[in-house]
Amino acid sequence: MLVIDNNTKDPAVWEPLKAHCEKLGERFKFFHVSPLAGFKGGALNYLIPHTAKDAEVIAVIDSDYCVDRNWLKHMVPHFADPKIAVVQSPQDYRDQHESAFKKLCYSEYKGFFHIGMVTRNDRDAIIQHGTMTMTRRTVLEELGWAEWCICEDAELGLRVFEKGLSAAYAHNSYGKGLMPDTFIDFKKQRFRWAYGAIQIIKHHASALLRGKDSELTRGQRYHFLAGWLPWIADGMNIFFTIGALLWSAAMIIVPHRVDPPLMIFAIPPLALFFFKVGKIIFLYRRAVGVNLKDAFAAALAGLALSHTIAKAVLYGFFTSSMPFFRTPKNADSHGLLVALSEAREELFIMLLLWGAALGIYLVQGLPSSDMRFWVAMLLVQSLPYVAALVMALLSSLPKPVEKAAEPQQA
Repeated sequence: MLVIDNNTKDPAVWEPLKAHCEKLGERFKFFHVSPLAGFKGGALNYLIPHTAKDAEVIAVIDSDYCVDRNWLKHMVPHFADPKIAVVQSPQDYRDQHESAFKKLCYSEYKGFFHIGMVTRNDRDAIIQHGTMTMTRRTVLEELGWAEWCICEDAELGLRVFEKGLSAAYAHNSYGKGLMPDTFIDFKKQRFRWAYGAIQIIKHHASALLRGKDSELTRGQRYHFLAGWLPWIADGMNIFFTIGALLWSAAMIIVPHRVDPPLMIFAIPPLALFFFKVGKIIFLYRRAVGVNLKDAFAAALAGLALSHTIAKAVLYGFFTSSMPFFRTPKNADSHGLLVALSEAREELFIMLLLWGAALGIYLVQGLPSSDMRFWVAMLLVQSLPYVAALVMALLSSLPKPVEKAAEPQQA
């Protein structure tokens, strides 16, 4: 068992962990490496030469995970198939009962691991993620983790498929970790995932779009592109929102010269929004087996991330790299004002959309169907920003006394 900490400046953070590993005996080896380039991928690559010489499979677990003792016993046999290079178990969490905020986050997470990954597995197109994952050693020594990508896990999985190798996925949970405690950390985690996805699309564009110099099947190419397409749509939605606000401002400032757009322009965004929410609720109830309340919770948490994902997509297309952000765990609750500041961009856009709808109503009224649909569209466009505000406020609520009183453990 190799434990690595990279680039942590404060010895008070990593020295207790080093001491604990020493107590556990020679089977546990601790590494503190600083400076070490390459984000998490650089740390994982650093460890490969230090693994046991006879190890044929390398497994990766995040430090906050508690793992079922049967994980290796049940999952390693997949490697009996020489074509299998990656074996993946779902990410899961054990702190969903701590707060209403975490219940919503937990509902949102379940969709990817119990709907998306199951469907993708049927086409041998899963997303490899960085914990509860096993990789054949020979493949790792050949490919390695990408040190330029902040989603080194998903990028490695794609290169595995490009080599014509396969992956196995079991939706049974074998390990549970901790979720972000605050909305800002929830957003930063998703920002990293979305930004990393765009990095991967840009770097592997020829393989994904044309299948050039790769053994990707059409089904694999479809799932990688279609799976990230909703995030790209969120990025494009920013431009629609800006355009809608500018047009609405003109309708308020010069009402006799600027008419509302025709109904045909307002109906598509309304239809797409309700289709998106309806799809989430339907799939969660049918595939995950949750009740209607949990399905709505997943939709709310997902909508709250729309603006963050949109920003990540745009940054991804127009920049080449960003710093890696480690998601904090066991963070303290914060106050109302801090929570509002975490959603200040969403709050600002929400107020702009509400102000535009109110301004049109006060200046022009609702004399036509075109006007009514346009105002309705502005209000519906504000709902993801409302969801972000709700999530931020929920994350500011104090933890239960018994949880807050627990001593911090290394």
